Amino acid sequence: MTNFNDRERGEEAKFAFDEETAFKIAARRNRLVGEWAAALMGLTEEETDAYKKAVVQADFEEAGDEDVVRKLLGDLTAAGCDVSEADIRTKLEEKTVEARRQLMGGA
Repeated sequence: MTNFNDRERGEEAKFAFDEETAFKIAARRNRLVGEWAAALMGLTEEETDAYKKAVVQADFEEAGDEDVVRKLLGDLTAAGCDVSEADIRTKLEEKTVEARRQLMGGA
């Protein structure tokens, strides 16, 4: 029975680690895509820092990426940037890969 309990604890620890890692990757991705959007909008360094935080916060509104896509699309459209929803989704995918590399590489 001890082996089963040890295995169960190991699985629980792995699940918790995987969830924490996914959260960190998503948060880093959101900061990266926020930085990209801020550059398109021509924001200052201080505005960019605040905007990156706002994009990270937007991800807590609902599960999935729809809240982030809505925020980015709305802000970029309001700023007069010619960016489509597909462009944003592509950028999210690119930044997910970059965030994973940074996190796993310790950057």
